[in-house]
Amino acid sequence: MNKQDPNLEAPRSEVPVGPTLAQLEAELARERYKTRYGRVLRSTVYALIVVAAVAVLVATLWMPVLQIYGSSMTPALEDGEIVLSVKDATPDAGDVVAFYYNNKVLVKRVIGHPGDWIDLKDDGTVILNGETLQEPYLEETAFGEVTIDLPYQVPEEKYFVLGDHRSVSVDSRNQAVGCVAEDQIVGKIVFRVWPLAAFGPVT
Repeated sequence: MNKQDPNLEAPRSEVPVGPTLAQLEAELARERYKTRYGRVLRSTVYALIVVAAVAVLVATLWMPVLQIYGSSMTPALEDGEIVLSVKDATPDAGDVVAFYYNNKVLVKRVIGHPGDWIDLKDDGTVILNGETLQEPYLEETAFGEVTIDLPYQVPEEKYFVLGDHRSVSVDSRNQAVGCVAEDQIVGKIVFRVWPLAAFGPVT
C-alpha cells in the first residue's frame, strides 16, 4: 500500500472568483459614461453641421461676406479688408454697395438714382441735379477717367456709382462700367469684420 508523502498537500478544487461589486459598479459607470459621451459627441457634431449650414445660408442669401481688393474705395475701405453686406434692392445715395461686373464683384458708392442728372467740375467735384454734392468721406477729388457725355442723366432702374479714390477708380464715369442695374447689386456694405483694429460699421 502506497503511503502519501506527508509534505504534499491534498489537491484543492479551484473555485472561480468573480468580479467584486465595486468592480461591477465601476464597469457599469464606464459604460454609462461612454454611452453618454457618444450621445453628446453626436449632438455636438449635428449642432455644428446645422450652425455651419445656417451660416452659409445667411451669408449667401442675406449677408454676403466679401473681401476688398484694390484701392478704389480708400480711405473708407482698404485692400484686404473683409466686410459684411446686406441685401438691399433700393440703396440710398451715399451707401457703399457691392455689385456684379463681368464675373467679378466691385465695390463703389451710390451717387445718383434713376433720373438724376450728374455733372463734374474740372477738379472732380460732383454736381447732382444742379447742386454741389457734399462728400465728407473723400480725401481728395479728381476728374478721373471719364468717357460719358456730361451732364449725364442716370437711366431708369440704374444707379450712378463712384469710387472714393476718384483718381484711380473706374466707375460709372467710364462707359466700360457704366451705371449699375438693380439686379447687379449684391448688397449694401454695412460692417467691417477684419482687421480687428478697424472692426466696426462702414460709412
